[in-house]
Amino acid sequence: MAAARVVSRPTEELGDSEIIAASSEDPEAFGELFRRHSPRLHAYIKRRLGPTLADDIVAEAFATAFRQRGRFDGRAEFGAWLWGIAGNLIAKHHRQETRMFRAFARTGVDPAEDGVAELVSDRVLAAAHGPRLAKALASLSSQDRSAILLLAWGELSYAEIAGILDLPLGTVKAKIHRARTKLRKALPGENNDG
Repeated sequence: MAAARVVSRPTEELGDSEIIAASSEDPEAFGELFRRHSPRLHAYIKRRLGPTLADDIVAEAFATAFRQRGRFDGRAEFGAWLWGIAGNLIAKHHRQETRMFRAFARTGVDPAEDGVAELVSDRVLAAAHGPRLAKALASLSSQDRSAILLLAWGELSYAEIAGILDLPLGTVKAKIHRARTKLRKALPGENNDG
C-alpha cells in the first residue's frame, strides 16, 4: 500500500530513497535522480578528468546506480552513494588523471578547460599558479587528492566527503589539512594563513 502512495505522487515531490523504490515499478522515475544530481557531479568529474571523460563517467555512474539500485540500502544518502560509485570510476581513470596533471605542470595548459572564455584575471592567476598547483596535485596520494578536490571542485561538505570516501569525519579533515599544506608549499608567496 505504501508503494502505491509513493508512485501516485509526482517524482519531483519524492525524496531520493522514495524515487529509488518507485523506480522498481516505474524505471523512468530514476530520471529525476539524474536531473537532481548530475549537474554537480558532472562539473566535478569534468575538473578531475576533463570534458571528454566527464559525460562518459557521469553516464556510467548513473547506469551503475540504476542497475544496482536494489543494493541501495538507504543507510547513506543517495548522493553519497552515487558519488562513491563515481569515485570508483574515477579511480579507474587515476593514471590518466595523473598524466593530465603532469602535462598541465609541464605546459601550463589546463586540459580540463573546454575553450569557453573565462574572466581575464582568472586566466592570468591560473596561468601563473596552474602548473605548480597541477604538479602538487599529481604528487598527492589518490585519497588525499580526492578529498581536496571533492571539497574544492565538488563543493561538498566534510560530512558529504566522509560519506563518499567511506572514512571517519576526522580522517577526512586530516587528509584535507595535509593536502592544503602541500598545495600551499607549491605556491610560494601565497598567504599561508588558511
